[in-house]
Amino acid sequence: MHGKNWSKLCKDCQVIDGKNVTVTDVDIVFSKIKGKSCRTITFEQFKEALEELSKKRFKDKSSEDAVREVHRLIEGKAPIISGVTKAISSPTVSRLTDTTKFTGSHKERFDPSGRGKGKAGRVDLVDESGYVPGYKHAGTYDQKVQGGK
Repeated sequence: MHGKNWSKLCKDCQVIDGKNVTVTDVDIVFSKIKGKSCRTITFEQFKEALEELSKKRFKDKSSEDAVREVHRLIEGKAPIISGVTKAISSPTVSRLTDTTKFTGSHKERFDPSGRGKGKAGRVDLVDESGYVPGYKHAGTYDQKVQGGK
């Protein structure tokens, strides 16, 4: 786990309370626990770091109770997504992204349902059948040759 992820975990799970444990404390504990040349911590080091923070966060409780309380704070929590831009659904945006109104070469990139064709929509695929495009009787040569014998 990187320091950024460790700090985010502590913020999201409210281990950082602003009084007993601050962002600086979390960073100091991370630096103390990780190796000199390492940028990440292992699971064992993660547990050590939680013990360190639990002593600071819950000073009035015994070390075992403090660790249990920190575990209770972290249990079952998911990362909080903040600062993410939401999609705008204005008429202008919907008009510009409506694939049924595309024209020219852009229209070829999408199938009738509006889903992209992927590479087939971006690259001119070469027809290697041996017939010119638009030839109506493509694939009938073998039938004519075998039929004539």
